Amino acid sequence: MSLTAKPEPQGAEGAPSPRPAPRPRTLKARSHVWLRWLHTYTSMISLLVVLFFALTGMTLNHPDWAFGNSEVRHEVSGTLPTGWISAGTVDWLTVAEELRAQQGLRGRAEEPRLDGTEASLSFLGPGYSADTVIDTRTGNYSTTILAQGGVAVLNDLHRGRDAGGAWSWLIDVSGGILTLVAVTGIGILLYLKKTRKQALVVMGVASMAALLLGWRALG
Repeated sequence: MSLTAKPEPQGAEGAPSPRPAPRPRTLKARSHVWLRWLHTYTSMISLLVVLFFALTGMTLNHPDWAFGNSEVRHEVSGTLPTGWISAGTVDWLTVAEELRAQQGLRGRAEEPRLDGTEASLSFLGPGYSADTVIDTRTGNYSTTILAQGGVAVLNDLHRGRDAGGAWSWLIDVSGGILTLVAVTGIGILLYLKKTRKQALVVMGVASMAALLLGWRALG
């Protein structure tokens, strides 16, 4: 048997004949490729997000689980320097900075309130709160600090509670990416002739079960 390569077909003048150009892909084939590409990479991007919200969803559903549920509450007190209030108007920025400096408070300063001889300000963060009450006549204050465990912090992050604008933005982006993962996954499924029917039936049954459970929960 000869191992030499077969000569390419020759044209009329002995030049190799040009190979036929590949046929362009159909719109269906191109859309399938794009769906697979989007699904693969959005799934990789959202992998950690899915894991985080899956685990914290279970811890939110079971607040009685003991691990990581430590809670520390204590009180501190002190006196604000002069100038924090003038003519009945509180300089809340000065108050917040002084409390952070004196007591190491963290979180966002929220809920400022002035009521006669008493003013109050709260510092809020995931799994953390520090509520301060100030005597407007003397500047003396008392702060109750509540620091919860790691699970409570994760649960508050799951809900976006007191987590700030950047984390809220991350939740919105994550929701958009997860929506894209779901839509592209369904799109890919529609191309799989062998398993399409069975998979759509399973998806329909699971969706109906979820809707039924949701309806019963509302009732």
